[in-house]
Amino acid sequence: MRYFEDYEIGAVERFGAYAVTREEVIEFASRYDPQPFHLDDAAAAANPIFGRLAASGWHTAAMSMRMLVDESARYGGFSLGSPGYDELKWLKPVYPGDTLSMEVEVIDKTEPRSRPEIGFVKYRTTVYNQHGEAVMRNVGSNIQPRRGTVEG
Repeated sequence: MRYFEDYEIGAVERFGAYAVTREEVIEFASRYDPQPFHLDDAAAAANPIFGRLAASGWHTAAMSMRMLVDESARYGGFSLGSPGYDELKWLKPVYPGDTLSMEVEVIDKTEPRSRPEIGFVKYRTTVYNQHGEAVMRNVGSNIQPRRGTVEG
């Protein structure tokens, strides 16, 4: 587990190589975002924004979470949870055949007085396609244990 004290404001990490497949795009959309441009080639081709089958933005967010969790396995875990996101933006469509990677920058840290065993780490995450184009950006926070106060 990474501890609150391990994070430095301004630190940037880059990782991930998530291959987006047609099957996964359709499966996710079928279950959670069944709009035609996520499910059907003809409907997607007729859509002036996508032009072809595109992943749901929520699917992109889920794929980014998977990359975060996979990367955090190197440290024995990601966090104790999250109080949420301050912003989430989908910048470009994600298509089957894309390979996603991400960059995470620590932008703030706070220590709550009422909970000395934890700290909040605020970060900006940018997800990129294989062309280096940003496809999604968010700002969120994690709850991290403080060293020596919580078993991680």
